Parts: sequence; structure tokens; C-alpha cells
Amino acid sequence: MGQSDQISVLLVEDDDAARANIAGILGGAGMTVEQAADGSTGLNRAGSGAHDVVILDRMLPQLSGIDIVTRMRLAGIGAPVLMLSALGRSEHRVEGLESGVDDYLAKPFEPDELIARVRALWRGGCPRWQRLVAV
Repeated sequence: MGQSDQISVLLVEDDDAARANIAGILGGAGMTVEQAADGSTGLNRAGSGAHDVVILDRMLPQLSGIDIVTRMRLAGIGAPVLMLSALGRSEHRVEGLESGVDDYLAKPFEPDELIARVRALWRGGCPRWQRLVAV
């Protein structure tokens, strides 16, 4: 991927080791990663519109991943969202998808699958440069 095609990811994960691991996986695939460790910070950073893809842990302090995506969608923030969760039963995935996430990946996951899912969301989403409106 060329520099102009670099995917910008917001990663919201409260577990320090998991966040560092995921950021390393994505960075190793040539993506830029901004990190947040709690729901409130994650929602604030998601509101900037500066990210191509948002990755949310489901269980976060302050605001859950479900709360964040619900508020994002109500605010008109259309960035594609991948939810990561240790809760991988069917009803958990359905609840996440019904709340507005675009994809749901249960932990543990294979690094290659995470990268492929982020790239698929990026391809299917609206790139940042297309979200800019000239007045």
C-alpha cells in the first residue's frame, strides 16, 4: 500500500497489553493507529472524523463499545466500526451488529484475520478525503 492509501485506525481498548499487541499488528501492516484506553476518550477521538476505521472493545470503562457506536451513529459519524470482544456467542454478535457496528470479531483472533477485516471495512467505507465537503 502506498503512503496515500495508509489506513488510519482508532483503537479503543482498555487492556494495556491487548492494546499494545493490536496496535503492533496493525502498525506492522502499515496502518497508523491512534489509541484510547477508555470509552469517553474513544468517543471523543471518534468524533474528530480523522479515522478510516474504528476498532472498539465491547467492555470498556466509562462507556461500553455498544454505547460508543450508538452515540457515533446518532451524531452522524459514519466511520466503519469493528467490535472486538471476548463475548463471542451469537447473541453478543447480533447485539453488536444491531447497535451499528459493521463487523464483530471475537477474541482471541488471528492477526491476519484482524488485518483482513480492517482492510475490508476500509475498502467498503468512505475514505476520509471523500468525506470532506467543499463549500
